[in-house]
Amino acid sequence: MPTSVAVPKTKLKRPPLNIHTLGDRVLRQPAKRVSKIDNSIRDLARQMLQTMYSSDGIGLAAPQVGIHKRLIVVDCKPDDPKAEPLVLINPQILEHSDDAVLGEEGCLSIPEVFLNVKRPTRITVTYKDERGRPHRLKTDGLLARVIQHEIDHLNGIVFVDRVENDIQRTQELQSHGFNARDVVPLTAA
Repeated sequence: MPTSVAVPKTKLKRPPLNIHTLGDRVLRQPAKRVSKIDNSIRDLARQMLQTMYSSDGIGLAAPQVGIHKRLIVVDCKPDDPKAEPLVLINPQILEHSDDAVLGEEGCLSIPEVFLNVKRPTRITVTYKDERGRPHRLKTDGLLARVIQHEIDHLNGIVFVDRVENDIQRTQELQSHGFNARDVVPLTAA
């Protein structure tokens, strides 16, 4: 069944929401659970999708647009008009594989910065969709990585916090005008 929040996968000259960037405190505040899934949440998901597509992204978390709700949108196939985006409300990772792999990540909140991050290769996540229906999803590969990346945003974590190579991270951030002091280093997932 198609998602009820699907929007055209086009770039808007003026996306409906502004994406906050590294250094903005709003990215460090944990998001609150969505208690009621209603039209305002569906509208937010639509606006997030429009903003994500307009910025050439494949995932976006509500805190990135300054809204502290546990809501993420994901579309690993933005060039495929038939591929449905995922809307994950109150997502929670139940389990993850012991094996982890290094993979390059970028972030709409840190434009043009791409660094390797180690993450579990497989996850099981529970969430509610935009209609309030519960789901349990086992996934791997790019989708697993994107979901983990976006859930980090819900917890006030930015992907550069997980980069293990401090020197490379600092150089990459500084070369794109970001301050390395805005990083809160973490150990691998």
